[in-house]
Parts: sequence; structure tokens; C-alpha cells
Amino acid sequence: MPIGKLVRLLQEMGVLNVSGATGLSSAVARHGVNLMVLLEFAARLHGDTPALIDEEGTVSYSELHRRSEGTAMRLQEEFGIGCGQKVAFLCRNRTSLVTALFAASRLGADVYLLNPDMGHTQLALLLERHRFDLLIHDQDSERLADLLPNPKPAAVPIMVCMPASDRFPARRPWKRMAAGRLVLLTGGTTGLPKAVPHQPSLFNYIDPYLSLLKTMELARRSNVLIATPLCHGYGLAILLSFAALGKTIVLSCESGTEQLSALIRTHSVEVVTVVPVIAERLLAHEKDNLRSLRCIASGGAPLHPKLARDINAALGPVLFNLYGTSETGLACMATPQELAIAPGAVGRKVAGGRLKLVDPSGNEVRTGETGQICMSSSWSMAGRKSKWIETGDMGYLDEHGLLHVYGRVDDMIVSGGENVHPSELETLLRTHPLIRDTAVVGVPDAEFGQRLCAVIDPLSDTLTTAAVTAWLTDRAARYQMPKTIIFRQIPYTSLGKPDKKRLRQEMDCNFEICPNNYETETVFR
Repeated sequence: MPIGKLVRLLQEMGVLNVSGATGLSSAVARHGVNLMVLLEFAARLHGDTPALIDEEGTVSYSELHRRSEGTAMRLQEEFGIGCGQKVAFLCRNRTSLVTALFAASRLGADVYLLNPDMGHTQLALLLERHRFDLLIHDQDSERLADLLPNPKPAAVPIMVCMPASDRFPARRPWKRMAAGRLVLLTGGTTGLPKAVPHQPSLFNYIDPYLSLLKTMELARRSNVLIATPLCHGYGLAILLSFAALGKTIVLSCESGTEQLSALIRTHSVEVVTVVPVIAERLLAHEKDNLRSLRCIASGGAPLHPKLARDINAALGPVLFNLYGTSETGLACMATPQELAIAPGAVGRKVAGGRLKLVDPSGNEVRTGETGQICMSSSWSMAGRKSKWIETGDMGYLDEHGLLHVYGRVDDMIVSGGENVHPSELETLLRTHPLIRDTAVVGVPDAEFGQRLCAVIDPLSDTLTTAAVTAWLTDRAARYQMPKTIIFRQIPYTSLGKPDKKRLRQEMDCNFEICPNNYETETVFR
């Protein structure tokens, strides 16, 4: 690692001084290179600063450090956790999860973050595949853990891992250990996710961390509300970024609009992490509660241009759009100024990363042409043989050099020989004044192979199929005209993405192939 990057990082963090350099070197010497280095570094420099706030109260950095060391001691002594073992977490955003996460990393264990909204069958398959040594769950996931078949790993409530307050060690003499991996699981609540391992070292992530610090001016912000799941790399990255700065982190285990809005107002939150659907609901609920926000970090799902414009009109230039995957980590970022030019864009690649867009043959496409997005960086998932990662997302670079994401490769619909990207019709429909939300999927068609089905969540019961069709006639290409229109609420996954798999399954059960014509039919829920 070039020493110049480390100097720039410490300078951007505001700790380029004797205390900062000493604190960092001392933490590395004591723990090795793992997540506990961040926590001890923050505890040394910001000991009395509130670290975490959740529904159970507030914990300072000094207290969080003591609790994490005590938890590490208990995991080691009572559960035999050490280097190379697998510890899985099935927990929502709580202080206890963060505490145990630091502890397991300190012991050199491989840490797996599971989606607490997954189903019983999916969890059983993951246990069979990965053979975890310990499954730690919270009260929300207790029933799911109890239903697991035997034989199964030791499954314990997270509070069992927490030591009593009188057992918090003042300072335990730890042996340096090799860093374990931090393993994210791709996918939502259905299907079998793919494991994506990363090395949890700040030094591996200096480039994207510097980009976050400089572009979003994080060092100037006092706190953050993480409204996205920590089991997803996006929320976890923001948590670790703010922990390294010694800032206050507000955690919410629920994504309800009223609760999040109240937390922003109560704590005068300056930064919030959201998926677009949460940002949209917060803005519609009570925008006066959002006046303290200086940075809305949106990611995890496509940002619709209309929402970007609405946020700018209501709150000013506070919206940032982040793009990355579990495999690539943070890859691109759009600033408020770039979103003013191209609402919905995901911006430019992060310094130190590489980006290219390729056609099905692997050849790079030109500016303005659509291709699959491929990324390469030093902080991509560990253990890859290929330098380039195919993200599975389709996109294009505009004349300003800004990346736009169309959607997934497997979402593309081939209709009558035309490649149709559902996001094009979704973006268009969202500009209709009486449409709140929409998702477009493919349905079988005897003549064309597939045709588009537009699922629409209307703002008014007066909206009709005929009105939507007439409105689209002069705006959409012929091959983009939907064959079927459904009026219903859009289902979302726990990660804030439209649940198109669920929509397709419902259609497979309820729809027959309709006559081939350009008249749409209306289906009401």
C-alpha cells in the first residue's frame, strides 16, 4: 500500500497528527488487520462520543470497544470461535449485531451476514452448503432458527453472546490473528444466494473510502442514520466508514416511514442511507422532518429521474447516487451537480477502479451504446481469478462520461426480435402525473415470444387502461407498448428492489396467453 494514500486518508479524516498516527499503528500492532482496528482507533480518539444509537439506547465508542472485546472473549471461551471458523449472523440493525460483528472479526473468524427476511427453506440450504460453526440470531429471527432441521450448527440468541457488564475486560492481552473474511450473500429473500468474500481491511479500501470522504464530505458530518440492512454491503460500508471517523451512527431495525422520519427529526440526522423507495416515501410523508439532511446516499436499486428532481426541488442539492455490487463494492458515485445534468445517473467510476461496457461478444461498446457493465478494482471480492467482474447490469455512458444503469441482463425482454429494456418504459411511465410507482416485466406471447406487462400503482382510482394507452401512444416506441396493464401496489424485496420475481410467479399462476394485438387489458388486484 503506497504510504501517500494513507497520508491522504488520515488528512481527509482530520487525524493527520501524532495522536492519529500513534492510535492507528498501536491498534494494528495489537489486533492485526481486521475490523477491531477501526473500533480501537475510534475509541482512542473519540472515546466519549456516542457511537451507536438504537431502540435500546446510546453506546459510546469506549463502551462499544469494551463490549466488543468482552464478546470476543466469550465467543472464544464458550463457543470455541477462532481463526478460519464460520460465524453467521441472522440479525437486524442493532447495537448487539455491530458488537458481535467486531468481536467475531477480531477472532479471525469468517463472518457471514444473512438476510433476516429469508425463508426457512433458503436458510436450511445455506446451512447445508456452508456448514457454519455458529449461527447468531436476534429475537426477530428466533422462530426461524428454531425450525432448522438437525443436525444443525449451534444456534444462539445474540444476547447470549454478550458478556455481563462485570465481565467486560478493561484491556485484554490479545494475540494478533490473521484476518478472517467478511462474506456477503447476494440475492434477496428467494433463491440460493451466492457467497461473496471480502477481506475486512481498511487498507484494502482506501480508494473508495477516500472517494466517499471527499465527495460526500463525511468528515464534516456529525451523524448518520442507516436505514438499509447491514446484511447488505451498502449499509455495512457506511457503518464502517462512519465508525472510522468516530461519528454517531443511528440504527433502525425497521424501515417504516413514520419511524425513520421521526428518527431523522429527533437526532437532527445529517446523512441517511436509503434505497430509492424509502427516499420517495420519506419525502411524501413529511418533508419538514428532513430539513437537517445534508446528504441522502441512495443506492441498492435504480434511482428514477423524477425522484432525483423531486428531492432537489424539496431539499436542495443533497442527493448522491451510489452504484456497486456485492462483488465489486462501491464502483460509481453521482454528485448532486451530476444528477442535475443527468437525473438517475450513477455517475463516474471511483478513483482506483476500472470500468468498461461490453456487448454479448465481449467487445467494448461506444459512448451512448448499451452494454453489460464490467468493473475491476483492488477491493473487489477476494479470491477471484479474473480481474474483470461482470456485474450482470446493463448500462451506457452518456456524452458527459456519466454511467446510466438500465437494469439486469436477465431482465431484458426479446419481443418480436427487438431487445426491450423494461427500465425504459418504467422511467417513461413514472413521469405520468397519476402514477405513483411501476414495474415492467415480460409475459409469454404466442407470436412475439414475450410482450411487456406494466404493473402500475396509481395515485388515483380514476386512472384507466385507455388513459394510460393513449398517453403512451405518442411517447413510447411501438415495441414498448405494454400488452397487459395491472393496477396494484408494487411488491418490494427487503433490500428495497421491486420484487419482479414475485410478480412473474403471480402472472404464471393467473394469466393465460392473450390474443396478439396492441390493445391492453386491465387486471385489478
